[in-house]
Amino acid sequence: MSLSPSNPSPFNPFSLFTRNAVSAVMFKVMAALVPGILVHAWLFGPGIWVSLFVCSFLAILFESLMLLMRGRPLKPFLTDGSALLTAWLLALSLPTLAPWWLYAVGMFFAIVIAKHLYGGLGQNLFNPAMVGYAVLIVSFPALMTQWPGPLSIADIHVTLAEAFDLVLAGQSSVSLDALTSATALDTWKTQIRLGIAPETLWAMPAFGWIGARGQEMVAGAFLLGGLFLLANRLMTWHIPLAFLGAIALTATVLNLIDPSQHAGALFHLFSGAAMLGAFFIATDPVTAASTPRGKLIYAGLAGMLTVLIRAFGGYPDGVAFAILLMNSAAPFLDTYTQPRVFGQSADKKAQDKKGAS
Repeated sequence: MSLSPSNPSPFNPFSLFTRNAVSAVMFKVMAALVPGILVHAWLFGPGIWVSLFVCSFLAILFESLMLLMRGRPLKPFLTDGSALLTAWLLALSLPTLAPWWLYAVGMFFAIVIAKHLYGGLGQNLFNPAMVGYAVLIVSFPALMTQWPGPLSIADIHVTLAEAFDLVLAGQSSVSLDALTSATALDTWKTQIRLGIAPETLWAMPAFGWIGARGQEMVAGAFLLGGLFLLANRLMTWHIPLAFLGAIALTATVLNLIDPSQHAGALFHLFSGAAMLGAFFIATDPVTAASTPRGKLIYAGLAGMLTVLIRAFGGYPDGVAFAILLMNSAAPFLDTYTQPRVFGQSADKKAQDKKGAS
């Protein structure tokens, strides 16, 4: 069938049951994020509410524009929750109180480039939120390091109104420089390279009991949210366990080789986006491997790459880059880790794989 303006490609929207099922999953995942968001707001101030609001608004805006350009109906796609979930994941990955245009650039690449230019929901190769994050950390590294410190060590507390002023207008009675501080991952990477001993680093304000100060409690809340998703069977155990296990194993090996240069497993697990990545990002059913063995390999390599990027790369956290790299390998893993059909010989399975390649 030829395709032309008068004979466009047929569009079959999801059935009502499938659309409702997608919405239910998306909003359950968002509900699982709430504990981490509440703990973040409690420990780091109201900036997270501004980030979530701005990213959500921009996600709906870009989603609507792309649906109109593609001739798709607005209501079923705007209410499936996928754009909002992407917005929440990106907002939780970015520094709060950043200028609004930084969020806009990130959401543009997440929704327009990584999602719709690949065909929309279910067609994208890469996790949209991580694409937005990667573009921003490469393009605006200075802004991406301006993270507010925990309220327990901050000299100045910002109100919700002041947070909106900082994000939307770029000005407030509170100076942004007075609110921001280096994260524990960034502090470890820069100070260790300057020859500072780990014992000295752990006495710095950025470090808590086992990980980044404040962030370790946020990570614990995301862990609880992830266990909620597992209990509701919205994911299998393969990816979270393999991802966190690989982080712990890789960090332990490096720490045993040279403890003066490399932090231990608990620090890597409860700092940065490790827990968020394990349960909410790496588990994206569209961009992750889908077979049991494929999931283990996919997540295990992503966890290992996360620690290697943190230890030897140019960026403090490696979760986004590790997951994006493994997103590109997911189709390959699915092809070569398909379980053998009952009654099929090993030779026949090998021939099928050869034909697929």
